[in-house]
Amino acid sequence: MRTAVDSSVLLDLLTDDPQWAEASGEALGKARAEGSLIIGETVVAEIRPVLPEEAFADFLDDWEIRFVPGTLESASLAGEHFARYLRRNPKRNGIVPDFLIGAHAQFHADRLLARDRGYLRDYFRKLKVWIPGRRIH
Repeated sequence: MRTAVDSSVLLDLLTDDPQWAEASGEALGKARAEGSLIIGETVVAEIRPVLPEEAFADFLDDWEIRFVPGTLESASLAGEHFARYLRRNPKRNGIVPDFLIGAHAQFHADRLLARDRGYLRDYFRKLKVWIPGRRIH
């Protein structure tokens, strides 16, 4: 089982979020026990600011998280879904990272571990989304 991990889950751990750190840590540990963990460019870019360079590689190694680059196909899918989102929500435009992460997971993993605010389940219906502390959707 290959699990893509969203930056929200990793940031919960890295910032010791009082509401989510425990559930995110448990879910991440379970996902690691069931197979491999992966992240793409967007997740790297979103979590890197909270870690010094030397700690970043150690964090990934400690959790056995592999970097898997996105593809033209995954970026294109993100753009398709983001275009649909903009047609439905013309005054909003700042969530392209969510679409990149969702598309990357759909192409490169079996599921995505994320604190979804609805975008992923709404636009990526083929993607299994696992919210920490809840069941997989």
